[in-house]
Amino acid sequence: MSNDQEGLETLFDADIDREPVPRSQRLKRQFDLYVAAPCRVAMTDWRALVGTVIVAVFFLMGTLGVWLVDKPSSGDAPVLEPPFQNFDYILGTDTFGQPIGAQLIHATPDMFKMVIAGAVVSVGFAALVGVVSGFLRGTTVDTTLMSITDIIITIPGLPLVIVLVAIFQPESPYVIGVLLGLDNWPGLARTVRSQVLSIREESYVEASQIMGLSTGTILRRDVLAQLMPYITVNSALASRRIIFESVGLYFLGILPFTTFNWGVMMNIAYEGNALNRPDMYHFLTFPLLTIFLMSFGLVLFSQGMDSVFNVRLRARHASTIDDDGGHE
Repeated sequence: MSNDQEGLETLFDADIDREPVPRSQRLKRQFDLYVAAPCRVAMTDWRALVGTVIVAVFFLMGTLGVWLVDKPSSGDAPVLEPPFQNFDYILGTDTFGQPIGAQLIHATPDMFKMVIAGAVVSVGFAALVGVVSGFLRGTTVDTTLMSITDIIITIPGLPLVIVLVAIFQPESPYVIGVLLGLDNWPGLARTVRSQVLSIREESYVEASQIMGLSTGTILRRDVLAQLMPYITVNSALASRRIIFESVGLYFLGILPFTTFNWGVMMNIAYEGNALNRPDMYHFLTFPLLTIFLMSFGLVLFSQGMDSVFNVRLRARHASTIDDDGGHE
């Protein structure tokens, strides 16, 4: 018997002797690789850890905080009470006798609604256009989508948003988020397209095409799966832009003052001459500090997710081992 035949029989016998892996063990390995290992990576990266904590604190402010803290109204407390003097309004009060801390908390839910709507529109539309255009490179669809993208890029984003806001006069935070997200997608769409152009040349994509899989299946299974880390990171950065733009428009008085908002608080403080009155510094400082912490947390979170989505780091922190004693 030849050596090749002996080798084949050995592999065949090994396959017969190998018992199927129990479902519970497969689930354990998947949990370790896709849940536990990313958590371990995040615990070793201070950016992911600090960013997640900051974002989680603001999330709790917008959910549990609005239930635990009463909605402020005029005359609830003394006017312009300094901060850290009274535990009931530890951040002080404004010119209407409203606790500043309570205003910051009750402004958080609408801020999250704007961020979610704006990020979904800008990142989702950019991913859709970039993936389709990159995968159908050189076709009429690619040329049309990139032409539309280039036209929108040339339109100044802020004037466009101001015009749309003046026309629609939106009051819903979701609508405001959608309008703010309309000018943020073109640049990201071109970046996603360049990523897809390199992914479509990979061997596994060519294999899927040879197997006769549909274009939708290839885009969903092979292309989008590789792009999800990049899209997730850019979602955090897009959220940061939405916060800056919404606060800026509220501060300038372009968006209607229909709800609590950090930009509205800054506008009222500025109109009340807070820059020249030391007793009003806290009225302007704490909204600014809140915006800084929120944006700083999103930046750290996006940078930390870059490490969490790193396949090599996840495999290195996976603790599940196979029967031979090695990592799966």
